[in-house]
Amino acid sequence: MENNNVIYAPFIGVVPTASYAAEVAAPPYDVLSSEEAKIKAQHKPYSFLHISKAEIDFDGEVSPYEERVYQKAAENFKNLLEQGILYKTNKPCFFVYQMTMGNHVQTGLVVAASVKAYNEGRIKRHELTRVAKENDRVKQIRTVGAQTGPALLINKNLPEIKELLHKITTTRNYAFSVVGDHDVRHSLWIVDDDNEINQIVWAFSAQNEAYIADGHHRSAAAARLANEDGTTDSARFLAVAYFEDEMKIWDYNRVVFDLNGNSTEEFLQKLGRNFRLSPIAMSKPTRKGLFTMYLNKQWYNLEYIGAPMPDDPVSQLDVSLLSEKVLKELLAIEDLRNDERIDFIGGIRGAEEIQKVVDAHAGSVGFMVYPTSVAELIAVADKKMLMPPKSTWFEPKLADGIVSKLSE
Repeated sequence: MENNNVIYAPFIGVVPTASYAAEVAAPPYDVLSSEEAKIKAQHKPYSFLHISKAEIDFDGEVSPYEERVYQKAAENFKNLLEQGILYKTNKPCFFVYQMTMGNHVQTGLVVAASVKAYNEGRIKRHELTRVAKENDRVKQIRTVGAQTGPALLINKNLPEIKELLHKITTTRNYAFSVVGDHDVRHSLWIVDDDNEINQIVWAFSAQNEAYIADGHHRSAAAARLANEDGTTDSARFLAVAYFEDEMKIWDYNRVVFDLNGNSTEEFLQKLGRNFRLSPIAMSKPTRKGLFTMYLNKQWYNLEYIGAPMPDDPVSQLDVSLLSEKVLKELLAIEDLRNDERIDFIGGIRGAEEIQKVVDAHAGSVGFMVYPTSVAELIAVADKKMLMPPKSTWFEPKLADGIVSKLSE
């Protein structure tokens, strides 16, 4: 088996020992501020936050991009290995990673995904990356000597692999199982049987494509490192692959901190040109094409009644409709990535969080959107198009520290 000819390969993983797994597992580095991470890691010397957000180990305000922060992360990672809190598997393996959140269960595989496949567009993107965030991931991987934050990938269904994963998770003991944020249970099984490894490799290679759900910067950083090192054909990046029918995308909502010079009445009047407005109690949208808005202590339904949007996968997204017909036309927000007048709130925080933020900032307005579907994400990626920023919020989220991959 030539590694550079397969989309997913097994790898020597770095995992926590069962007795320390609950102390090690941590939220992903990019969902917490430095202040939040410092609080969460208090009295938790083995928390992976000391690696993923090592600025918390310094007194006072420290930029996460300082050289000493990357060096501290490397030192902390090395210490956990030396203390036996983390250990390396004795051979290249796959890992079954199951997340359970209430009644929702998704079961996937931790894999070493091909940089070559990423560069060739077989591992498909739907978002742009920012150079500063790429630089951070490159520096983190280079200094720590490991990829510690996996990308989240989507695959179309493979019945034989789903059957294998079901057999593993129902008949074998897991390596560990821990409960993280939002009461999500993270369970891991190590797949070291050669026959099963080969079955997984060739099943995914026959499909030969995947979609990035989350982790565009992590994927891009691995590709940059491979290019710098001249290992593009053989290099791999850490990823967890789930199947499309088990993925759950939540709404990703918007708050704008002013009305672009309009009074409340003027703004409502202008909205009425393209939307049917009706006052409601606090609510999320219940279907595609319907939005809810919180303005001046009142919630509204916004039902789009304007001209049809262009017939392409990006224009047909509700987030695109909101961006074009409200954020851009009425509120003059052209650059969703960098405009400081707008903020984004993941749907798991609920309508209550929208109301709380808007009430705390006089003159602001909040919008809730119906979630982008997995089918819509796949359609955009297949056309090699890009979604507006902050179009998808995946939940449950992968934990950091569950599996890491040492640099080649």
